[in-house]
Formats: sequence, C-alpha cells, structure tokens
Amino acid sequence: VQLQASGGGLVQAGGSLRLSCAASGRTISSYAMGWFRQTPGKEREFVAAIRWSGSRTYYADSVKGRFTISRDNAKNTVYLQMASLNSEDTAVYYCAAGTTTSLAPRAYDFWGQGTQVTVSS
Repeated sequence: VQLQASGGGLVQAGGSLRLSCAASGRTISSYAMGWFRQTPGKEREFVAAIRWSGSRTYYADSVKGRFTISRDNAKNTVYLQMASLNSEDTAVYYCAAGTTTSLAPRAYDFWGQGTQVTVSS
C-alpha cells in the first residue's frame, strides 16, 4: 500500500484544516488507519485512529473534541478534520495503515510521507 498525505499548510490559531491520505496499490478497506504527528527532536505521537469498518475511532487526549478522523473506503482515502488549531498542533502529520487498530506507531505497516501543518499564533 502506498499512502499519500496532503492538505497541510499554514493556518492561524483557531483555524481549521483537513488532511487527506490517499491510498494506492491496494484497497485500504481491510486496514485500520491512523494519523500520527512528529516535531523535531521528539518521537512520533499518536493523533487518531479508525477501525477498518469505520465503526470506532480513537483520539489522543490532546486532540479529542477538536479533530475528527473518517474514512471513505470507496475512495480509498482517510481524512483528518482539524479544528480549533493551536501552536502545539504544529508538526509533520503522517498517515499509516495496519492490520490492527493501535495507538503505537510500531503496529502500522505502511506509512505516508507526511504533510507539514504549521499553526501561527
């Protein structure tokens, strides 16, 4: 599975962005999907995940109530809608696919290249 993340950019604090993760090479309909983020010098951290069916979602406490993960298996795409952004959300955001829904990066088998999100205060 090849994953292509897009939709990042520069946004003012309080603003919104929607990230997309388009998959190719294989359908992602049987994969759990996750979003992670990373800043320089820090480990990659969990942001959100969604089961293969979309029946359940998981969020880091820091984004709960502000971010929404969703998927469109017909379009082979996963989304991360981000609202009420603040400077602490500035990071490179990565999407990932795996056979198990997990908060741990090591559980995911396939990774996108990342998209930069910068929140200005």
